[in-house]
Amino acid sequence: MKNIFTSLFLLFSITLMAQSKTTLIYVGDPMCSWCYGFAPELTDLMNELEDKVEFELVLGGLRPYNTETMTDLKDFLTHHWEDVNKASGQEFSYEILNKADITYDTEPPSRATVVVRNMNPDLEIAFFKKIQTAFYKENKNMHLPESYKSTCEELGIDFDEFKSKFESERMKLAVKDDFLKAGEMGVRGFPSLVLQKDGQYILIANGFAKSEDLLKRLEGRI
Repeated sequence: MKNIFTSLFLLFSITLMAQSKTTLIYVGDPMCSWCYGFAPELTDLMNELEDKVEFELVLGGLRPYNTETMTDLKDFLTHHWEDVNKASGQEFSYEILNKADITYDTEPPSRATVVVRNMNPDLEIAFFKKIQTAFYKENKNMHLPESYKSTCEELGIDFDEFKSKFESERMKLAVKDDFLKAGEMGVRGFPSLVLQKDGQYILIANGFAKSEDLLKRLEGRI
């Protein structure tokens, strides 16, 4: 009888922990300039809250499958990138805006991030932030698997396996699940932070924000 009560107590405790588990969901896109600007704030936030919440990354899909070229969007993107630089101090290189052969399709780097999640979830957010720098500061073409090679090597990710998965239909379908999840949570802009607690989604921020302001918004919620 004692063993039965002990088992029931453990089951109740596990269930209670699962119900009270709090997750902070970051919804972003590797080629979203405001997400790039938000990267240092995200780092600060994660350092402050690492013992209090679990973090989850959802790829929102800024402009997946877009066919407009960088030159088509040059004036629009230049304006936004300059605003992000002023607000965040993040460095930008603008040469890629003269590339008429590169489309502003944000699906490939989003898919690359899902591939890393599949291979090693612990490296997902670090990978996400590094490929933001690869695009915005180093102006790499994020449609090409070779553009991710140095990041994979730096993080200890097997590049051959990464490349195989990056080009697979399975990962092309998997990233769509993230896009759908972002929509289901009601997220319409990036970067966004959503608190998942007691089975509910609570929007904490939609758009760029400083980590200290976000910590204030989270007070009493976690």
